[in-house]
Amino acid sequence: MIRTAVIGAGQFGQNHVRVVRESQRAELTFVVDVDPARAALTDFREVIGKVDAASIATPTTTHEEVASALLDAGIDVLVEKPVAPDVAAAERLIAIAARRGRILQVGHLERFNPAVIELERRATLPLFFEIHRMNVFSPRSLDVDVVLDLMIHDVDVVLGLTRVAPEEVRAAGVRILSGKVDIANVRLQFPNGCIANLTASRVSTERVRKLRLFQPQQYLSLDYTRQDLAIFSVGDNRQIGFEQAAVTKSEPLASQFASFCDAVESRNPPKCSGESARLSLGVALSILDKIEEHSEVVSRSLEAGWKP
Repeated sequence: MIRTAVIGAGQFGQNHVRVVRESQRAELTFVVDVDPARAALTDFREVIGKVDAASIATPTTTHEEVASALLDAGIDVLVEKPVAPDVAAAERLIAIAARRGRILQVGHLERFNPAVIELERRATLPLFFEIHRMNVFSPRSLDVDVVLDLMIHDVDVVLGLTRVAPEEVRAAGVRILSGKVDIANVRLQFPNGCIANLTASRVSTERVRKLRLFQPQQYLSLDYTRQDLAIFSVGDNRQIGFEQAAVTKSEPLASQFASFCDAVESRNPPKCSGESARLSLGVALSILDKIEEHSEVVSRSLEAGWKP
């Protein structure tokens, strides 16, 4: 049994607590949270020397502090996405994990969605993505903007399928109910000409999680929430065929933790490594830079007296 601590017992951290507790391969040894009403331990350092692994579900701004201390103490970590607030911090975590021979896995949860796993198997030459991820407003995760909160999931999936960083990023976003960007629209262009259009909002009236992928002679439609994948194919006779892919539904968080246990036991690199998470983070931060550029253009137009 892998002695495991969960660091951060907030809304999503409680899900990590449940998944570790339900695992047949791990023992939930400690739960840590700065709020004593949530956990008996309030200082994550108290678990050092007493656990083999830890799931970190603290605010993004604390990821480097918590993960670096645990990695340096010889503890394997699964840290929620984004891996860190900036690329430099992500690189420092990667370096510590490599130096200490520790597993650093990042919680890009959709990689473990069974529909996404099937999509990865079916993808040949992605040419165009259309992705929408909408949430009703929640006070959770307001320490980061909608790009790092929601859109980064889809950025990570797209990068996993294209296997290359985009060569051009265009983006726009606005602040509505918080001090950070709440809705964003992005266009990514890749070296082979593939285009990905992504929209993310946390001020929607409904919850939407959909991805559409177009590739030669095929259109694939994925619903993250329903965990289903529909495939439309054009045959040599120009007839359109339809297939509902066989997807066995499962809980991505449980599958993610099982994958983490695999890495801890085998010492093989995890599916969502620090390196892949660094790439996703870098693209997400580039998106935020482009959003800021767009905001400055709008501000100058308004100052110049532009009116609708």
